[in-house]
Amino acid sequence: MEKALWYLFAGSRGGTNRVRIVRELGDRPRNANELADELAVDYNTITHHLDMLKEHNVVEPSDHDYGKLYFLTDQFEQHEETFEQIAQKVD
Repeated sequence: MEKALWYLFAGSRGGTNRVRIVRELGDRPRNANELADELAVDYNTITHHLDMLKEHNVVEPSDHDYGKLYFLTDQFEQHEETFEQIAQKVD
């Protein structure tokens, strides 16, 4: 998981936006529209980043298709300290 976190947040383009998304989801679950509005980022960009985060088990969607909420996974929360170390370098 640590390698995936380094790749997602520090080793590829868009890491800064992914850090911002994870921080927002750490406060409470949100859907893609809420994230786009809160972060002032295009909806399609948000969905792209959410897909990448989902692929690497950082976030998981709710079962609903419309207004689908995203949550941080339990697996990610076990590595939150590593995330914070990486996020400090990205910020």
